[in-house]
Amino acid sequence: MKIKKIKIYDSTLRDGAQTRGVALSFEDKVRISKILDDFGVDYIEGGWPGANPTDDEFFKSCPKFKKSKLVAFGMTKKFGKTAGADKGLNSILNSGVSTCCIVGKTWDFHVKKALRITLEANLDLIYDSIRYSSKRLDEVMFDAEHFFDGYKNNPEYAKKTIKIAFEAGAKWIILCDTNGGTLPFELKEILDDVKKIIPSKNLGVHFHNDTDTATANSIESARNDVHQVQGTFNGLGERCGNANLVNVISNLYLKMGYNINFKKNLHKLTKVSRFVDEVLNRSSNRNLPFVGSSAFAHKGGLHISAVQKDPKSYEHIDPSKVGNQRILVVSNQSGISTITDQLKKLNIHFNKKDLKLSTFINLIKEQEFLGYAYDGAEASFELLARRHFNNFQDFYTLKSFKVLDEKRKNSSGVFVTVSEARIKVIVKGKEFLFATEGDGPIHALDNALRKALIQPYPQIKKLNLIDYKVRILKPQDGTKALVRVRVESSNKKQIWSTIGVSNNVINASFIALHDSVTYHLLKMKENTHY
Repeated sequence: MKIKKIKIYDSTLRDGAQTRGVALSFEDKVRISKILDDFGVDYIEGGWPGANPTDDEFFKSCPKFKKSKLVAFGMTKKFGKTAGADKGLNSILNSGVSTCCIVGKTWDFHVKKALRITLEANLDLIYDSIRYSSKRLDEVMFDAEHFFDGYKNNPEYAKKTIKIAFEAGAKWIILCDTNGGTLPFELKEILDDVKKIIPSKNLGVHFHNDTDTATANSIESARNDVHQVQGTFNGLGERCGNANLVNVISNLYLKMGYNINFKKNLHKLTKVSRFVDEVLNRSSNRNLPFVGSSAFAHKGGLHISAVQKDPKSYEHIDPSKVGNQRILVVSNQSGISTITDQLKKLNIHFNKKDLKLSTFINLIKEQEFLGYAYDGAEASFELLARRHFNNFQDFYTLKSFKVLDEKRKNSSGVFVTVSEARIKVIVKGKEFLFATEGDGPIHALDNALRKALIQPYPQIKKLNLIDYKVRILKPQDGTKALVRVRVESSNKKQIWSTIGVSNNVINASFIALHDSVTYHLLKMKENTHY
């Protein structure tokens, strides 16, 4: 029997952006799309051309993908206009893509109440939009909005909408559970009926998670011969989110044996999941199946001993298959295997019986208790380890810094905020003092530090700060709350993250900046060809 191939469609850049508290910038979308392409999902939905400036800029300047297809999302033409004259529809078709996904109404209730047109007029909208689009692009998908609600209310009409879209040239019919109210046991009867008019190989599904069944529904649909599954990474999306592709992909391939294009990259799954959260400045869910930091964490006396002897009896898969790792939480040895593995990767030598190792493990625990999280700050972890095991000496010593913020009226009588930073550092016994202004206190501090180091370390010119995020760790403490600052930096060869924690956001920022600069100078020293 031939193993069925499942196409994976990621809508994180559009559906995920509808998550409460999430605002994707152009740079965020580019970074996420790159890692999704590297991972190898079949389709990446870039957004809705013509809907907002961010999406317009993304389609205009999006990097070329190596593995994935970029998809533009949009809606059918407006009533009363021809497809060729509809500005919204043509924004999609002129966005530079070869694949688009066009959403249309399939629930008769919405046709009458939202569009306020006849059921036949809606069928004309769908047919004309899909027909026109399929002549312009290589691959057109019809996003059957609220299909399951529509089917339950008026099955014959719901089927007419997808049938006419398929006849008009849609290569994929995507059945959407937009309200997230459909349960797994309802699917077989509906899908069996749909397959009488739409071939299985042209069917896809998109489930929202309002009843906490989006993953189960996606899996059950694949089991009932649907060939495309849509969703978002980490289940992002409005209300309760969308089908979580992390769980869908893992179950389809590891548990059910379905073929996916990127099976050789499945070990990158944990990295992709956490990267998306970091870009969006979200705290990763520790209990997320497969990729959560606690997904393979074991705690408790006899249980730990049993896991060490026979991990297969206590874990449903080998964690390494999805790029995760086992954590054994037992008294003072919490996470020891994880830490020692990281030390080995960094070529840092240690003796398991040496007091220095147990001291370092306790140091990590103390840091994490304070609010440090080294999962997404590998550079800070490496520096901490080098300082502890190798007596690594920093490239400079901070003597003092001062940051001033002043709000004053300019020559036009308008209030402006001026930020100034002064910093004094010692390099090889020589003192360097500089003061400079910036666009805010952290920018001013960064500028001052760079100017202070430019003479002894001209390589500092190659250091770029590409992201800066602040997270409040104890919101209940109000303005005196503990904060965590994460800085992402790059040079021509590498990208890395550093972290700082303090009750003072400027001090936390300096800690992260200091590690960023130190890591950059260290790598420049180790790789003089840079």
